[in-house]
Amino acid sequence: MKLIIGNKAYSSWSLRGWLACKQSGLPFEEVVVPLYDAEWDRRRQGDEFAPSSGKVPILWDGDAVVWDSLAIVDYLADKVGRDVFWPADDAARAMARSMAAEMHSSFQHLRRTYAMNIRQVFPAQRPDDAVIAELARIMELWAQARARFGGDGDFLFGAFGAVDIMYAPVITRIVTYQLPVARFATAYMQAVLEHRWMQDWIAAAQEEEWVIQQYEQTPEIRGH
Repeated sequence: MKLIIGNKAYSSWSLRGWLACKQSGLPFEEVVVPLYDAEWDRRRQGDEFAPSSGKVPILWDGDAVVWDSLAIVDYLADKVGRDVFWPADDAARAMARSMAAEMHSSFQHLRRTYAMNIRQVFPAQRPDDAVIAELARIMELWAQARARFGGDGDFLFGAFGAVDIMYAPVITRIVTYQLPVARFATAYMQAVLEHRWMQDWIAAAQEEEWVIQQYEQTPEIRGH
């Protein structure tokens, strides 16, 4: 398998795809492509990028190509077994799938305002009301998962899995911009950040030479 990803410092969806590949336990070649560099437009027109219209991550497995992070999770789960990614219990799995899908399709204010930048910690500012509402929803989901299905594990459903993969970039954003979270969430966030694969990704991001200036600015918060 070959996984094409963007800059590790900035590409949140690439992080999800990469973690999914690591979670699968299958060997894969990793190809890092710098976003928006001088070759970006030309590279996006190449055959390897064509199925996704130039978006990353893209997973190639022989002639099979998968280019959406949640689809990559599902594709890999089909190959190695559902229980590698999802809780075995029906009720827990139903909630986990719903949480992953909500992360995939929602929280647009948080995403637009706070780009992922693993290499920075910006001064804390009070987010606008829309972002605060989305953070509250995330806290609600995390609290329910931990209370109902977390058990003695460190992650949302006990063991590290697809839901933690989907929320990992949000955790980095919370740290980067010092966003307000519920007290209980700190231990969970720390567990994700200390996971060996997250540590590997963060270390690689620190070593990257590429800089995208638009992601290196403190975000402008508009009204409350």
